[in-house]
Amino acid sequence: MNRYAEIIIDIAYNKLDRPFTYRVPERMQPQVQPGSLVLVPFGKSNTMRKGYIIALKEECSLPPDKVKEIAELPVTGSGYSEDENGAFAIALAAWMKDRYGSTMAAALRTVLTSQKPGKPVKTREIELKLSPEEARRQLEIYVQKHQVARERLLRELMTVPRQPYSLVLNKLHITASVIRAMAGAGVIEVREEESLRNPVSFGGEDPGGKELSAGQKAIVDGVLSDYDAGRSTVSLIHGITGSGKTEVYISIIRGICDRGKKAIMLIPEIALTYQTLMRFYRYFGERVSVMNSSLSESEKADQWERARRGEIDVIIGPRSALFTPFQDLGVIVIDEEHETSYKNEAMPKYHAREVAQQIAMMKNACVVLGSATPSLESYHRACSGEYRLYRLTERLTGGTLPQVEITDLREELRQGNRSILSLRLQALLTDRLAKGEQTILFLNRRGMAGFVSCRSCGTVIKCPHCEVSLSLHKNGRLVCHYCGYERPNVRACPACGSPYISALRAGTEQIEEHLKIRYPGASVLRLDADTTTRKGSYDRILSAFANREADILVGTQMIVKGHDFPGVTLVGILLADMSLYAGDYRASERTFQLLTQAAGRAGRGEVPGSVVIQTYQPENYAVQYAARQDYEGFFREEMNYRSLLLYPPAAHMLCVQLQSPDEDRALALSGQFRELFMRDDPDAFVIGPAQASLTRIRDQFRYVLYVKNENYDKLVRCKDRAEAFLAYLVRIGRDPQVQVQFDFDPVTPF
Repeated sequence: MNRYAEIIIDIAYNKLDRPFTYRVPERMQPQVQPGSLVLVPFGKSNTMRKGYIIALKEECSLPPDKVKEIAELPVTGSGYSEDENGAFAIALAAWMKDRYGSTMAAALRTVLTSQKPGKPVKTREIELKLSPEEARRQLEIYVQKHQVARERLLRELMTVPRQPYSLVLNKLHITASVIRAMAGAGVIEVREEESLRNPVSFGGEDPGGKELSAGQKAIVDGVLSDYDAGRSTVSLIHGITGSGKTEVYISIIRGICDRGKKAIMLIPEIALTYQTLMRFYRYFGERVSVMNSSLSESEKADQWERARRGEIDVIIGPRSALFTPFQDLGVIVIDEEHETSYKNEAMPKYHAREVAQQIAMMKNACVVLGSATPSLESYHRACSGEYRLYRLTERLTGGTLPQVEITDLREELRQGNRSILSLRLQALLTDRLAKGEQTILFLNRRGMAGFVSCRSCGTVIKCPHCEVSLSLHKNGRLVCHYCGYERPNVRACPACGSPYISALRAGTEQIEEHLKIRYPGASVLRLDADTTTRKGSYDRILSAFANREADILVGTQMIVKGHDFPGVTLVGILLADMSLYAGDYRASERTFQLLTQAAGRAGRGEVPGSVVIQTYQPENYAVQYAARQDYEGFFREEMNYRSLLLYPPAAHMLCVQLQSPDEDRALALSGQFRELFMRDDPDAFVIGPAQASLTRIRDQFRYVLYVKNENYDKLVRCKDRAEAFLAYLVRIGRDPQVQVQFDFDPVTPF
């Protein structure tokens, strides 16, 4: 019996983004299903291309000689179970295509993230060989000899006696030489076994859960009650640092798993700490797994295979873990939901928060969001009643929040101090070095596009139309990358007349050199994009600092998220203004979040911590509210600004991105889009076209156009009109040869 498949070819070309019909060979008919990945001959040359089956049918209207045959089924099965028949994956991909302006091929590629079958391999584990009493005696020896890395590994193994080799290496920052030395001394044993790889292993007893506070228990009961009632709710937990959000997540997930369902726990890659992962492993044992960038493609495939087989109940990972092929999904938890890494910057440009809600609706699951500094979008929806809002205001982890000071760099200049370090920060740093305590110096490099500010009075040159800072270009012009407004650079401050006005430039390498000269006896480590180019360098630097091998760690924002260094009692935030005027309407929000996160790195041990925020704008509300850790105050003030200028979440914004090797074509098409949007909707608020923040990349000229509207559906119609216009131009033989992408409520400027 003949059978035919409707196939989307995996090719990045809009004109080919439609189903093509192929005959299914009889030998393959028992194996193929919607969602299956196949190889097919395509085009006049019959080039072999990958494709996704989106439908199967018994009849075909095309002549038999016009229908080609599927050549190969490289992988049996799809990312989802045969019971679901691939319908879920295809429906989700279709929704993402329509909502985000992607091709169907790109959407399917995203949803069906892995179709490689898992293969049993040899895996290595580290096992403690000492009795509890022997381990305690050995621990004392390590402490006396100041063998910090060995002490840390032994402490962890005394809690969980068997742990995966790769996890200890990558997350606990223990080197292979330390493991070999401890194995040679008979303290541990490295064991190998063959199985479907699990990046985690469980060697202890389930602790049965910690006693929850009344506030924590109320949240758990509320979420589970909604689930039992069949309500696919979204809950936002706004909890201060140390309020026990992770315990709430664990209790909710345990409740869902007790009901026979599965759970996805999303954590930003940079915040996937060893300590957080181990807390989940101790609760869920062999039924939990992890997905992150440290795994190879084949290791990731093993986790998808284990999920398909039903061998795991909980998956922990970054954005891509959202598409884990669980059939009986009950809850999706998104920790640190404000992080920009949850937005996909490739097509389709989806936000994990929105896709999680769609998946939950399709699978009758619930969504839980959590953060100490929620995104304005989530908090706005919670305040409006769209999300359920829960608060945790009590600090349960012990210790005290650090003391935060704001240093006015304008005053430093008046006192003759032109160093990158303020006098107050220098004094505190000298004190910490004398006491043998550690310091983190965070250089806020976000916003290095070259905004121009006055070092005497703090004035920043802004766009008069968009209220964002202008960026200094090499031709000496100041440009707004939203509306295209530009003006000549200034030689003197328009507010105070000072000549000390320029684009702020600073680098971690210069700071490192300055510290080595000023504090020759101090050991300094630097963590940034330049020092982490080699594989393993990121972990080696963090491991050295965790082992107290350095006094000062200098770095960019990768050092202020998800790390716990008990020896750090001082955090210096250098040039908070860098993110405050980044030419982006979200700049104040990101500054508030970064400063709050950076402040949280200090005083996490027994010794109270101090934080110094250095800024040319000490009176700025984002800086002031961050110093007071007052989220509510910041939210109210920031929303006033967003409402005034119709920025999300007060309204929605569509970013239309165009790039072409022919600059005139890109500019002409962006102008046509502007006319189209304004003609079809006279109320449309259209900004641009303007050159993108990076005007040319790989000889591709880039332009951008923004459309604002309080109604999201109207922006979707704008996207649909633009796509239809492009298709029309191609149909009449006037292909503009311009690549067009759409980004709804963008989180980073194009």
